[in-house]
Amino acid sequence: MQKPLLVTEFLDRARTHYGETEAVVGTDGERFTYDELGERADRFAAALQERGIEKGDRVAVLDPNTHYHLAAAYGSMQAGAVHTPLNYRLTPDDFAYILEDAGVDAVYADYEYADRIEEIRDEVPTETFITNDVDAVEGGEAAEGGRSSSDSSDGDWEDFEQVLEDASPEYDRPEMHEDEIITINYTSGTTGDPKGVCRTHRGETIHAYLVAVHQNLTDDDTYLWTLPMFHVNGWGHIYAVTGMGAKHVCTRGVDAEWLFETIREEDVSYLCGAPTVLNMLIDYYGDNAVETTGANDVRIATAGSAPPEATLRTVEDEFGWYLKHVYGATETGPLITTSDARRHFDDDSDSRFAVKKRQGLGFMGTEVRVVGEDGEDVPRDGETLGEVVVQGNQVMEKYWNKPEETEEAFSDRVEGYYHTGDLATIDENGMIAIQDRKKDIIISGGENISSIELEDTLFDHPEVSDAAVIPSPSEQWGETPKAFVVPESGDPDEPGVSEDDLVAFTREHLANYKTVQRIEFVEELPTTATGKVQKYELREQEWDDEEGMVGQG
Repeated sequence: MQKPLLVTEFLDRARTHYGETEAVVGTDGERFTYDELGERADRFAAALQERGIEKGDRVAVLDPNTHYHLAAAYGSMQAGAVHTPLNYRLTPDDFAYILEDAGVDAVYADYEYADRIEEIRDEVPTETFITNDVDAVEGGEAAEGGRSSSDSSDGDWEDFEQVLEDASPEYDRPEMHEDEIITINYTSGTTGDPKGVCRTHRGETIHAYLVAVHQNLTDDDTYLWTLPMFHVNGWGHIYAVTGMGAKHVCTRGVDAEWLFETIREEDVSYLCGAPTVLNMLIDYYGDNAVETTGANDVRIATAGSAPPEATLRTVEDEFGWYLKHVYGATETGPLITTSDARRHFDDDSDSRFAVKKRQGLGFMGTEVRVVGEDGEDVPRDGETLGEVVVQGNQVMEKYWNKPEETEEAFSDRVEGYYHTGDLATIDENGMIAIQDRKKDIIISGGENISSIELEDTLFDHPEVSDAAVIPSPSEQWGETPKAFVVPESGDPDEPGVSEDDLVAFTREHLANYKTVQRIEFVEELPTTATGKVQKYELREQEWDDEEGMVGQG
């Protein structure tokens, strides 16, 4: 028989089997069972329907890793709305583009970020605005006595808890099908405007199944939310952790002291962390020598650029944690590979680090290939470079309202495979190792940054004649943007503008994490005969003293 795969069933299962079990530890210390989380989601679904939200409408969630995010996400999906999580590090202009592009009808925004929505509220089609602290939103005011369905939306900010209190726990769950879009996750806009990655019930569900298997999730796990929930629905963990009946421990940002304390006090058994998080924890541990576990053994997953061996060694040998290296992209679920191939290394041997630095083997049901320009597989020699392409049930359905970009993504070198744009080698066991990126993407602290966007910003400065931005090694962030700038004066010794001024200029025009951190004035940029900047030469120069280039660690 065939049973539809629907994302709503993850919370349904948890309520059925673990209703009275603690489900969520909130950032304010409040705790919720799965029955309580379920009722909050029910009330949010009913409130949305009272405000005219119908199946297929888009509901955005702008929130750090709090319990509000979980209730809003599940409430939206239970109403049949399309969950559209937003990256809280973006600018108001970024939000304006996304809300307009997706046609978002309602938004829940955490008080710490709602002012960015308030700034562009009149520019977007959104009519319903909900936050968890109305008083903290500049210009916001609560609708008196809450809001009935007849009030619809008059543009005022509404209080989340009041919305739930006024709503009935009864709502109408529409008939849903597994091939329907249920989430839109926006990319970081590394090659222009952000693209909305459309994911179906089926794709989200199968990805969550794969996460549960490959990340060894069990019902007695306690998961610490260091990974942003907006990031492809938290790598699928809002579904997998919930469906398994495990516990969510929420956060408002990443602080090393608090993380270690929470791991001990909540007996955390599993967390995720970009290399920058690992470095933060290692630095704090080096200065304080704290206990790194509670009652449970700890395992951690990391992604992005491979951490250096010294990082892996500290996490495993000194923290006593088990580390897995995973890989993927927003368009691929995201997770498609894992280094957790224990038949290929000995847990007690240093040789395991060579394996864990690789992005690894394909997830079950996932075909990961490395192909040359001709679309043929490169040799499995661990040396020949090719592009990573993938087929899998967790891969996106399409880009929202972008048919040409969708067609290109699935037909560039090999028809029917999603093309990641990442360049890698593949070894005799089928393990991939990312070497560089086909497109000029900088990954800093787990965030994608467009070198083109940074260059365009620098070009707007009157003292900049030309510029090229590349990733530069960073102990803290793995990579950080560095700009090689040809000054308008033509003299790198007398550029007419300081490095600090250019850094500040980019900070004024872009999200903080996209800011250029390093500037080097040069007389000219290396170019081809046709005038194209040879960034590869700049990268080689910048990474000459490192173990490897981007993606190798």
